Amino acid sequence: MMCLDRVYAKVALGTLGILLVFAISPACDIERRKSDAELGLTPQQSAGRKIYDSKCDRCHEPYSTRGKKGPGLKAMFQHKYLPLSGLPANDERVTDIIRLGRNEMPGNSQTLNSQDIEDLLAYLHTL
Repeated sequence: MMCLDRVYAKVALGTLGILLVFAISPACDIERRKSDAELGLTPQQSAGRKIYDSKCDRCHEPYSTRGKKGPGLKAMFQHKYLPLSGLPANDERVTDIIRLGRNEMPGNSQTLNSQDIEDLLAYLHTL
């Protein structure tokens, strides 16, 4: 009888743990990484995503408003102003930030050409 009680206790704890994981999951706004095809990206947006992965992803979450070292970029262009700087959320301002950097963000004017920045902007508009 005592052994059966332990089994029931383990099953109850396991079930509680699984329920807790599901209860917490909706609170997290980070999504699973989707493929370019799942996102329906154009070739230009796919090229921008590769640049994002190599230059931006270490500090910015693409599918979350929460950031890593810098702010999350989800829906960045769907707002009138950028979250930290308060600058207008438009291609011109974001291009300036990409080229020149801002605060702790390094500039990329020496590493990205105009086409790279256009591709990156095209991808950022999909977030």
